[in-house]
Amino acid sequence: MRKPTPADAELLMHLYEIRRDAELRRARQWFLTEFKAATWSEIKTGYLKFSDEDRWFRMTTSYWEMVGSMVNREVLHPELFFDHTGEDIVSWERCKPWVAGARADIRPSYLIQFERMVAAHQEYRKKVNAAVLAEARGAASAPSAKPLAAMAARSAPAAAKGAASSPASRRRR
Repeated sequence: MRKPTPADAELLMHLYEIRRDAELRRARQWFLTEFKAATWSEIKTGYLKFSDEDRWFRMTTSYWEMVGSMVNREVLHPELFFDHTGEDIVSWERCKPWVAGARADIRPSYLIQFERMVAAHQEYRKKVNAAVLAEARGAASAPSAKPLAAMAARSAPAAAKGAASSPASRRRR
């Protein structure tokens, strides 16, 4: 995979700015806290009525589908995106109960980029979490004196040189 670029960072910051838009913020909050539909037919009859809830539903799902398209095609570096958020995973969990019904009704590819991005994000998290845990186990199993002794040994010549000429060292002599 390519390395992240300044353009990736700029796009990531722009997506964050979009998320801060008051209307999208309200839509995402509603989607994660108040939206309770469990089936597509429930969404069609209860939410898709040119209301605030209709707008918020469409804003939230289309935002994540758009981000998924960018991440999946590496327009935005996936790992850079995955390192900073988890809201996509939580939001996808709200979609899982009804997405099959929506795909049967609308089109088979409805929210497919969102779903693929979340699957990649979860795989990335597994790898990162495993690496962090392995690193922590390695650090925990190593005697604590070894890293400190090694660090002290590397810095001892420079420290000794500086200490020998310091006013405090001259007073101790």
